[in-house]
Amino acid sequence: MRRHAITLTSALVAACTALLAGCSSSDGGKPEGGPGTPAPASTAAPTATAGTGAARVLVTGLSVPWGVAFLPGGDALVTERDSARLLRVTPAGKRTVVGTVPDVRPSGEGGLLGVAVSPGYARDHQIFLYYTADDDNRVVRATYDGRLDTPRPIVTGIPKGDNHNGGRLAFGPDGMLYATTGESGAPEKSQERGSLGGKILRVTPDGRPAPGNPFGTPVWTYGHRNVQGIAWDEKQRLYATEFGQVRFDEINRIVKGDNYGWPTVEGIGHRRGFTDPLVTWPTDQASPSGLAYANGSLWAAALQGTRLWQVPLRDGVPGRPVPRYQDAYGRLRAVVRAPSGDLWVTTSNKDGRGDPKPDDDRVIVLPAR
Repeated sequence: MRRHAITLTSALVAACTALLAGCSSSDGGKPEGGPGTPAPASTAAPTATAGTGAARVLVTGLSVPWGVAFLPGGDALVTERDSARLLRVTPAGKRTVVGTVPDVRPSGEGGLLGVAVSPGYARDHQIFLYYTADDDNRVVRATYDGRLDTPRPIVTGIPKGDNHNGGRLAFGPDGMLYATTGESGAPEKSQERGSLGGKILRVTPDGRPAPGNPFGTPVWTYGHRNVQGIAWDEKQRLYATEFGQVRFDEINRIVKGDNYGWPTVEGIGHRRGFTDPLVTWPTDQASPSGLAYANGSLWAAALQGTRLWQVPLRDGVPGRPVPRYQDAYGRLRAVVRAPSGDLWVTTSNKDGRGDPKPDDDRVIVLPAR
């Protein structure tokens, strides 16, 4: 499928590098990275800026914070990948350990990953978690009403591996639960519609295939390598970040039943039957994980790129991506719009690929402008 798309070319990256005194160094081809190439929405070069407002470090000393989801009232639940702890963090920075999630088996890129809060939380007190277990990745549901009860699996059999475990959870405007998965290092799974690997899943809150799914299964879209970020704009259009392999990382517009091409295509392919991305980057500039939508822009947290990418949208059409907070905080993992309108961003400098500072890992509050 042809779409209006943006590619950050090597020449533009070089200009960015000169302005920023070095945009990023290579990650040595490590698994969390990847990019693509289209005609720009404008000819203006990206603004090379350290950010557009005062940032505030909210919490320090965490162990690979991975997922963030807000409760009614403004507190957030935060997962730690390697410790399997679930934390509650207030807007003032107070943190409390809610509990350690049982049966989590952290290894490589796996562990306690995504978290989502039920749209009806005030009534049902349900939360949802995505984690790596002994034999698979899975989605579980638990009651949290000040204490965490025993999680109960609702989706199992998602392939696990040392790499490419996906892991983001979010409720869509339709009230359905969306889960992003990776192909666990086995690219052929992405094209197998009977596999849950390399997919975006859409299920009911009890884990059944959601009404209207294209194949009568939990699968909503397929042909993905490793998706770790999803977000909806004000028109309820869905977007997702995706790690490329060695050439191009992506932001895709997600459309029911579409095939996003992996492993046949990485980046822009103009191949019949495959959907091309909206935005691509060289892998050393992004490795995009979390994704949020706020103030008319997508915000993508970059691991290898060590920046927050702002992608302006106009009626679903991307403008030129703008790098924010370049090298200010290291590897960025999650980005979520808070009820206040600010962005909560987590660092991932203790994930085995970063250069952790004494106060890592952190939750940082950034203005979305």
